[in-house]
Amino acid sequence: MQKQLIRILVSFVLLAAAATASAGNPLASWNDGPNKSAIMDFVAGVTDENSPGYVPVPERVATFDNDGTLWSEQPVYFQVLFALDRIRAMAPEHPEWKDTAPFSYVLAGDMKSVAASGMEGLGQIIAASHANLTGTEFAETVADWLATARHPATGRPYTEMVYQPMLELLDYLRANGFKTYIVSGGGIDFMRVFTEEVYGIPPEQVIGSQLDARFELRDGVPVIVKEDKLAFIDDKEGKPVGIYRHIGRRPLLAAGNSDGDQQMLEYATVPRGPEDSTPRLGLIVHHTDADREVAYDRESHIGKLDTALDAAPDRGWLVIDMKKDWKRVYATGSSQ
Repeated sequence: MQKQLIRILVSFVLLAAAATASAGNPLASWNDGPNKSAIMDFVAGVTDENSPGYVPVPERVATFDNDGTLWSEQPVYFQVLFALDRIRAMAPEHPEWKDTAPFSYVLAGDMKSVAASGMEGLGQIIAASHANLTGTEFAETVADWLATARHPATGRPYTEMVYQPMLELLDYLRANGFKTYIVSGGGIDFMRVFTEEVYGIPPEQVIGSQLDARFELRDGVPVIVKEDKLAFIDDKEGKPVGIYRHIGRRPLLAAGNSDGDQQMLEYATVPRGPEDSTPRLGLIVHHTDADREVAYDRESHIGKLDTALDAAPDRGWLVIDMKKDWKRVYATGSSQ
């Protein structure tokens, strides 16, 4: 009994020491430099009651894109890989797919033809793989996939391909009174399965693209059924609209990685007039590290960063150089 008590006390001491170390260096996976300093100076300024830039806690809202900002997105968005796996799994129930594009391309492993089918083809794949399930059934399907699927290049579970520096930034902001949201082009129901466990962001603070849905009573049980019609695309101009509809407050901080996030960063940071002196911060994660992740920007077919990169200096957005600013990339595993 005494040994058990000692072990418990030692555990508490170790936890307290870890918490103290974290508090002393909250962005431990960030290299010292102007970007890390700018983030910490911004947070200090909006949280210090004696600062002219002080912002009350209820107004401290931070929004983050997901794909390419909080976790990897190459060689294709992870939700698309989920949809392709779903089509393959569902194929025995749909023999007609063997002769019907774009499903025949998926079953043949012809990814070039899948890509050539464009948004129309991808829309058909998403609709077929996501619709006609209840919300609970869909969440269980996503959870099962995340538990077993592995990234084609790294062999990692997808939920291990999250960025440690961004996890630290989320924790740092929350420790300073910020409410953190995901505002992403990914499917809202797909992301809500894992965001609380992986990022500490609960489902009600996730905004994403949505299929339409309907309410039913099935054998007396109330359910929500996903339909095959797209109801909202949370990308580009859709992101500020999603923030307006779901949050009702303009972000103090917005983070993205592509041109699809540009309008969200503008909505968050561009002053509304000469009287608007509230400090605001925009962040762009620039994928510059070909050794530890993937290097891409202007010419990429995924996460293209072109016009937003050009706009960053004039807008005062911080461009986070993954290779220079981050000590490590992923949150888990020996490979950094």
